[in-house]
Amino acid sequence: MQYPTNIKIVRVPCTGKVDVIHMLRAIEKGADGACVIGCLEGECHYNTGNLMARRRVEQAQKILDTIGVGGQRARMFNLSSSEGPRFAQYATEFTAEIKELGPNPLKLAKNKAA
Repeated sequence: MQYPTNIKIVRVPCTGKVDVIHMLRAIEKGADGACVIGCLEGECHYNTGNLMARRRVEQAQKILDTIGVGGQRARMFNLSSSEGPRFAQYATEFTAEIKELGPNPLKLAKNKAA
């Protein structure tokens, strides 16, 4: 199983622990995108963690759109832990979409200011 090497994986006990600020901070610090991958809907070990995560990703998307960075830089996927090839597919597709968007505008502005 291969996925793009520019992906940084941050493991959490449940995607319900991922807050809007985590996604926004990653993008503020220079990430071109932030992706949350959680359990299949209805199969969360903590009942509703993945549903909370989905709502938070949607909030992050709205904020990113509002500030002009682009909401499509934040995304959520659901899959089972046994679906490694699908993870690789999602990672590859998301990376391609982010490359098509171009570099993070915040990173570009920071580089120009330096």
